[in-house]
Amino acid sequence: MAKYEQLVSQIQQQIHTGVWLAGDKLPSLRKQAEHAGMSLMTVLQAYQVLESQGWVVSYPRSGYRVAPEMAQQVQDTMAVQPTESVDVNDFIFDVLQASRNPRMASFGHAYLDPALAPRHQVNKSLTAAVRTMPLSSVVDNLPPGNDELRHLIAKRYAAQGMNISPDEIVITAGGLEALNLSLRAVTRPGDWVVVESPTFYGALQSLENLGLKAIAVRTHPGEGIDLGSLERALQTHSVRACWLMTNLQNPLGYSLSVEKKQQLAALLNKYQVHLIEDDVYSELYVGDSKPLPAKAFDAQGRFMHCSSFSKTLVEGFRIGWVAAGKQALKIQKLQLMSTLTTSVPIQLALVHYLTTRNYGSHLRLLRRTLDQRKAANEVCLKANLPDCARIYNSEGGYFLWVELPRHVDTTVLYHLALAETISIAPGRMFATSNQFNHCFRFNASFALTDAHQQAIVRLGELVKQLI
Repeated sequence: MAKYEQLVSQIQQQIHTGVWLAGDKLPSLRKQAEHAGMSLMTVLQAYQVLESQGWVVSYPRSGYRVAPEMAQQVQDTMAVQPTESVDVNDFIFDVLQASRNPRMASFGHAYLDPALAPRHQVNKSLTAAVRTMPLSSVVDNLPPGNDELRHLIAKRYAAQGMNISPDEIVITAGGLEALNLSLRAVTRPGDWVVVESPTFYGALQSLENLGLKAIAVRTHPGEGIDLGSLERALQTHSVRACWLMTNLQNPLGYSLSVEKKQQLAALLNKYQVHLIEDDVYSELYVGDSKPLPAKAFDAQGRFMHCSSFSKTLVEGFRIGWVAAGKQALKIQKLQLMSTLTTSVPIQLALVHYLTTRNYGSHLRLLRRTLDQRKAANEVCLKANLPDCARIYNSEGGYFLWVELPRHVDTTVLYHLALAETISIAPGRMFATSNQFNHCFRFNASFALTDAHQQAIVRLGELVKQLI
């Protein structure tokens, strides 16, 4: 294949995967030549071939842009992306391992600033729990978990007007175990599972580990999952389950409206598809009341609502749960065959903390602090990133989603930043394709100290080198 043909094929593939959208301006001849290591004449020949085939349109003194008709046709077909084999584990492992460096400006990992945890109070509860732990505690706390803790969680659901029985709640070793057990309960290897696009990388890892096939459905940073595209996926594939985040989605940060959650619930009930609802961030909302999960509109008992205390108390406690509905007993049996039981001292410590400490007061302070830090980090990013960067900041949580020009590869940016002890979460972590390779997720839970500010300044300089 001639060099110009290679470039033609590459740009066509980029349009197919959504790297270039309708009306997007392609890199100039000179910039594309530098980037591809080709001559100006080779790039010009490739662009002319693309124009003759209807892929791009040339404009006097404005260069080449993606043809609207061709791009729209391609993007409609890409709104639903079936993937027979998910393969993301190795890359995600490398990114997460790199964030362990204590000198790292850790904008890339998913954890809250540990300084925000009520560590002193939680440690006192842990000490009290261990000191008074009865000899029968291991048996008493086998699946579905500590009875008192499940009742406390059920009361928190009741405060939102939801009738969740303690008997359908299973305590797990963190939110991710709740999600994985739920997925195992309703799928078999080879089944189709819908995820958002982009989606939480843990969902992709779970699908890969269980031999499941992914259907990535187009998701908007402000409006959430495209329900029309979701219904097309349900009509054309034998979908067994959907793994979705309806509140403060990771990585985009959006929350679905109540109306859209109701529509989602009605759609999944219509096609008799299970929902595995990842809702670990909903306590970090902004506003007067905690947002309802889609589980609140479950009419058939098919929805499994998974959450955790890890994002609001201490990450290392690794305590989560699933309100499992009809799948509660099956999930208990699966847990007995895998982790056997969730840490007994930690379950007892949580019971002590929730009954003797003011969890509500801690959450209010945490939400207020995160809101302030997120705003400060956004201002700093806007001041240091080039004007072409777009920052999505949804209310609540602590993630910012940054979108750069489509020719920028944030995996390259990740490696450049890592060499200077700065981490980001490149878009490649959150998709089954390269559709979001020009984006990255930014953890804004840390205070904007001088060191963090200098790290953002340097990150901006590295981005400008790639533009």
